[in-house]
Amino acid sequence: MTSDASSRGGSPIAAAILALGVLAGGFLVGNGFARMRTADRTVSVKGVSEREAQADLAIWPLRLVATDDDLARANTTLERNVEQVRAFLKQNGLDSAGTEISMQEFSVQDGRTMGGYGNSARYVIRQTLVVRSTHVDVVQAASQRVPELVRNGVVLSSGQEYGGGGPTFVFTKLNDLKPAMIAEATARAREGAEQFAKDSKSSLSGIRTASQGVFEILPRDQAMGISEESQVVKRVRVVTTVVYGLDR
Repeated sequence: MTSDASSRGGSPIAAAILALGVLAGGFLVGNGFARMRTADRTVSVKGVSEREAQADLAIWPLRLVATDDDLARANTTLERNVEQVRAFLKQNGLDSAGTEISMQEFSVQDGRTMGGYGNSARYVIRQTLVVRSTHVDVVQAASQRVPELVRNGVVLSSGQEYGGGGPTFVFTKLNDLKPAMIAEATARAREGAEQFAKDSKSSLSGIRTASQGVFEILPRDQAMGISEESQVVKRVRVVTTVVYGLDR
């Protein structure tokens, strides 16, 4: 009898203990999920900074070509063309300090050794004269007068060694812009995060992660067939991505 009573009396106690354990466990699990959701309350925003930048270096390859059935005459023609180009550059102000003129890529082709040359001249001699100058505006102006060389009998050849054949304009002072542009992009990202927090009736709790995008140098005027290298004025762009925490 005692044993039965004890057994019956113990069942409500055990059930109560079990119920309390389930409740406590449920509270902890529920609280854990609540903390997890709070921890995941973040907003990812992007900040953009752009600047216009002026090229400070011009590289201008002038590819000369001379042809003849006689190698000596072809070489004489090429040398005369080189002198004409040098005189042209001097007349256009490209013989001053800050300008380098170098000769590159001299080559001779013999049509006979290449399996025949048809009706063209046997010998083809090529020479590239490269202008490297910090006087960007002067190079740009001179490049627009190239037809004068052609009228004087100078034969220019196109090629892919330096792109499309005209001057290449380079901006070399990107590092001077980086600090201010990164600061601006980050500030704009924060502005976006603050607006999001305001709209969602939250507050920012600090930066969780941040990443800086690659600096891009783009053509100022983006249109079909216009490359960044051919434009003196360029557009520099960077995008910063920042993840902020949110509090209620």
